[in-house]
Amino acid sequence: MPHFLFEIGFEEMPARFLSGLSSEIETLVRERLGRANAPFTDVATFATPRRLVVSIPDLAGITAKREELVTGPPERIAYGEDGTPTKAAAGFAKTQGVDLSDAFIHETDKGRYLAVNKTTGGEEILSLLPAVCMECVNGLSFPKKMRWGSREFTFGRPVHWFLALLDDAVVPFEIEGAPSGRETRGHRVMGPGPFALETAADYFDVVRDKGKIMLSADERRAYIVDRARALAAEAGGRAVIPGKLLEEVCGLTEHPVVVLASFDEKFLKVPREVLLTSMESHQKSFGVENDKGELLPCFLTTLGLTPKDVDLVRKGWERVLTARLEDARFFWETDLDADMDAWVAKLDNVVFLAGLGSMGDKSRRLESLCGRLAEASGHPEHLLDMALAGRLAKADLVSEMVIEFDKVQGIMGGVYAKRKGRSDNVAAALREQYLPAGPDSPAPSTLFGALLSLADKADTMAGCFGLDMIPTGAADPYALRRAALGISRIIIEHELRLDLEALFDEALANYGDVAWKLAPAEAKAKLLDFTGQRLKAWFTGRGEDTLVVEAALGAGFADVYELSLRIKALAAFAKSDAFEQAVLAFKRAANIIRKQGAEAGRDLTGEIDEALLAEDAEKALAATFADMFPLMDALLEKDDFDALLALLHELRPSVDAFFDNVMVMCDDPDLRLNRLNLLKALVDRLARVADFAALQV
Repeated sequence: MPHFLFEIGFEEMPARFLSGLSSEIETLVRERLGRANAPFTDVATFATPRRLVVSIPDLAGITAKREELVTGPPERIAYGEDGTPTKAAAGFAKTQGVDLSDAFIHETDKGRYLAVNKTTGGEEILSLLPAVCMECVNGLSFPKKMRWGSREFTFGRPVHWFLALLDDAVVPFEIEGAPSGRETRGHRVMGPGPFALETAADYFDVVRDKGKIMLSADERRAYIVDRARALAAEAGGRAVIPGKLLEEVCGLTEHPVVVLASFDEKFLKVPREVLLTSMESHQKSFGVENDKGELLPCFLTTLGLTPKDVDLVRKGWERVLTARLEDARFFWETDLDADMDAWVAKLDNVVFLAGLGSMGDKSRRLESLCGRLAEASGHPEHLLDMALAGRLAKADLVSEMVIEFDKVQGIMGGVYAKRKGRSDNVAAALREQYLPAGPDSPAPSTLFGALLSLADKADTMAGCFGLDMIPTGAADPYALRRAALGISRIIIEHELRLDLEALFDEALANYGDVAWKLAPAEAKAKLLDFTGQRLKAWFTGRGEDTLVVEAALGAGFADVYELSLRIKALAAFAKSDAFEQAVLAFKRAANIIRKQGAEAGRDLTGEIDEALLAEDAEKALAATFADMFPLMDALLEKDDFDALLALLHELRPSVDAFFDNVMVMCDDPDLRLNRLNLLKALVDRLARVADFAALQV
């Protein structure tokens, strides 16, 4: 089968776009070839800063033939009373591209219809590929598309060439004056080209050998890691290679060359985090550390070509990094002479959010909320440390270091707190206050960091919701979705028994006389609903069944850690043989209470009057409840939801017998109320585990 090769060549594309473009064009090609019924075995895609490549080495030369039944108008419309074909019949045949004599009557459940057997496919794939290529180019998405000059065509960066070959034949198309052809280009300096290809199969050898391009991102990544580790070992250390930085560096070059460089040992007095920030954020370079995790006075940088004089290039990188490190050392020494309390005082001049006061106001709120959280989490002995951590949380925002290196905010707060005599607990809280910073970021490892992070996120969420700055669609300028997820993760991972409603109540109340746009009660209701949606998305994203999650959420989620236990128990229960019948029985009880309870005329209390138990089945159910309820209540108290759900297997026969033999909605109002209360007593306990009415079997 022929080899299809498609390459889009462009100006240097931002590294963060590349992995998304590679997977997106693969999806587009698969969809469009599948729609054309063109058989192929596999699709390989490659992305570098200057090209996006699709390679299908075994694409069928002819689309597969397929026969399908196409129905047209009903028989009564297709033929007149005398059996003569009408215009409707002739029009249908013409539309389908067949002779009317090939049409026939097809009988269906809905009646008799004029129909034809239509054969599709069998087309030359070369005739279809131009449209496939153009649709793929136009279908690619970017954070922001641009157009150049008078062109209407938009893309992430200017397009310079299209290479499109099916074996030795050019796939002909043109987009805004840029025609497809058989030429590719190589590295701008080391092998610029252009290079004309005789066949698609020549492409990989040409771009590697003549163009000096390392096409595969996996190959570039492995090469960079291997060389960085080898060079670091030569320097007596090991490379510090963060995953995100590695991906970015891999996307910055088509021809990676790793070089070891050095800097003056005097800069090692600056905290590790600042040194790595200077190397990683500003120079896209990797640090080198010893076996103790201490940085060595060297770094690893990745060039985009093989230089004629590597020593000269190395000195240039060292000169640039040294300038950054000189700044960092100056800020470090200046900050060491400053007083953290003076920084806190300056926060009154730093705006937090319009309408929500200053960072000084936020610090005072965090001081109060952190103290309350220490008590609420069962750690009153840490109240003073947590209150101090709240007051100092944002102090480093006005430090010289963080003003220049904003990525180390919080981290430097912890470093400075430790250097200036605050406790390890306070330093840990400040260092971890912004965690988790995203879905792949770790939660705080210490209780102190966890509580400060909770307080910070709850304060921000409360303020934004009070001012009705609630995320809509994809817009979330204050990262409130991330904050809600962070609160949930922290509570679960630290097994904190906190009341989410109380947390939001306290956070809202701490704002004092702020002019809210939403009443506190309405803001809290929206906060809880918003957090519930994040919890649902998080649990389902981890593979939990949607109905199980919804049922557990329906029983409440103010205690987020308890929710996680209930979901785990429900998920296990859902896999048991007893699940389906138990759900049917208890769902029926829940539905009766929900639908009939409001019509009972009196409030349902769950209190049972034994004197009103008339039928044997309801007496037996009440007796079962008398035996089971103390055990169920004890299991609920211990959060042993697995054991509690296991009891439902024993309860179900009595519940089934009750429904089979007792008329709940009988005419006697006292009997009816007592029977509803009998069910209410059960439903109230089960409702603490899950909303059984939400489960489907």
